[in-house]
Amino acid sequence: MARLFARHLQQALRAHGVAPAQFMVLLELWEEDGLTQADLVARLDVEQATMANTLARMQRDGLILRRPSTEDRRVRRILLTDRARDLQDVATRQAQRVNETALAELTQAERASLLRLIGRVISALQKA
Repeated sequence: MARLFARHLQQALRAHGVAPAQFMVLLELWEEDGLTQADLVARLDVEQATMANTLARMQRDGLILRRPSTEDRRVRRILLTDRARDLQDVATRQAQRVNETALAELTQAERASLLRLIGRVISALQKA
């Protein structure tokens, strides 16, 4: 299910020059711009090296800038570019379409139940 979802998301976002891993980072930065790499690693539960590679590609693609923190010059803040901000509406609409396609065969009650159950499975795995 995760592979199929990721494939559909990748196809939906490809035209906008965004990969699924980049989209996940963008979602966090659209919520709170200026996070650190460590913040993103913790929020997205990915390896440090994976995040470093994703951020390098995002910087190369003109989606983010890395700037020293005003509080601690050793820390670099990840900031959205205008290009990334401009993608927010279209990219989130594309992701919502993929979600709708994935859940199209389910009733509203089934959707709610599925999301609740997935949340419980994720919680159990995080505790383990």
